[in-house]
Amino acid sequence: MNGSIGVLPIGKVPETACSAVAAHVRSVLGLEAAVLAPLAEPDYAFDRNRMQYNAATILRTLEAMPVPGCTKIVAVLNVDLFVPVFTHVFGEAREGGPCALVSLYRLGQDLHPERPPGPQILDRLLKVALHEAAHLFDLVHCFDDQCLMHFSMDLEALDRLPLSFCPTCKALLK
Repeated sequence: MNGSIGVLPIGKVPETACSAVAAHVRSVLGLEAAVLAPLAEPDYAFDRNRMQYNAATILRTLEAMPVPGCTKIVAVLNVDLFVPVFTHVFGEAREGGPCALVSLYRLGQDLHPERPPGPQILDRLLKVALHEAAHLFDLVHCFDDQCLMHFSMDLEALDRLPLSFCPTCKALLK
């Protein structure tokens, strides 16, 4: 696996959240990672019928933006994301695509944009960020429920996941 990842804050996101994502990308995936200058809230993606933000619209916008020095982008937001087939998503990425999204919005109750996230929220954020980043390197969902690439739709399932990949997914990432 080659390349570098830019961690892109969008809207009001605690700086420590983005720094933690970059540090884990470096240590777990072995890639260069840096926190980029933040972008404004993605008002263009707000869906008034759902009162949520359309993840596909945000991904398309990011994919159209050249970001020099980064081969992949993991954007961190604090808005409620959806894709049409689900009530919400914690994150979104296209396999092999250039950009992924991770939202803090549904990861816990004690999050405030000006304060660092608590340990449980940070743990959840890192799991979702690494999961979505792995999709950017063509990894798909894994059937092993002890693998970070296992699909999780709710916080209980997300909390049961380890912060690591199964041997098969780890080998596919190389």
